[in-house]
Amino acid sequence: MRSRRLIIVLLLALASGLAAGWLALNYLRQPNSPISTSAPNAVEVVVASRDLPVGHILDVADIKVAQWPGDAVPEGYSSSVDEVLGRGLIQRVAMNEPLMPAKIALKEAGGGLPIVIPAGMRAVSIRVDEVIQVAGFVGPGTRVDVLVTLEGENQPDPITKIVLQNMLVLTSGQIVERSPDGEPVLATVVTFLTSPEDAEKLVMTATKGRIQLALRNTLDLDSLETQGVRLGSLIPSQQRASAPRPVARTQAQPAASRARTIEVFRGTEREEENIEGGGS
Repeated sequence: MRSRRLIIVLLLALASGLAAGWLALNYLRQPNSPISTSAPNAVEVVVASRDLPVGHILDVADIKVAQWPGDAVPEGYSSSVDEVLGRGLIQRVAMNEPLMPAKIALKEAGGGLPIVIPAGMRAVSIRVDEVIQVAGFVGPGTRVDVLVTLEGENQPDPITKIVLQNMLVLTSGQIVERSPDGEPVLATVVTFLTSPEDAEKLVMTATKGRIQLALRNTLDLDSLETQGVRLGSLIPSQQRASAPRPVARTQAQPAASRARTIEVFRGTEREEENIEGGGS
């Protein structure tokens, strides 16, 4: 009797195992179905489908709609593709980042660099090389100081001085120029965001002197007053040998004539007389 019960229990366990295996196998053979990630009360938010640079005009391929938790939507978000389509970016946008009004220009503003320039400011470009560009580390969004070195016939003692500080770099890239021989040459151009007054200083320094960019921390906004440095202070000139001081010559004074005293007897009287005479 006991052996019969044991056989029945083993048969039931085997049947349960086979049933569980069959169900698991069928589940694994089914095609993968998309998992719904929509949260309760989710809303549609327009985001970037890829990394987008400054000045880029948004196209259909740049935009997608994502489900966003209703209690965590960013303020001022766009819910329709038509709201952002054809507008230029005034700031860089990363993939899956919501396209916020603060980063998008108006439709009539267009695209490119002009939409990035605030009212009252200017964009000025200068040509640099790898050394001036701090080995390529000067890129969009970085801040630099501009140093200028002046030398020449009108500057007998060359000087290097910081003329502009905390300059924001808008763009940095290469352009193709022609050499005097007509050969194509790659040149690096850096574009700065400046005030009109600083734009004048930047063009003057790039034209009349040799400039160098000094990369600075983007969080460091302080300006420092410097006196600049002159070549003479780095390499002091040799001290001039002092000429021997002339010895004042005095004319020899003639020796004073020596007076002689003689005794003169007149009768019984004795007198002394002084007679002037030259030296013997």
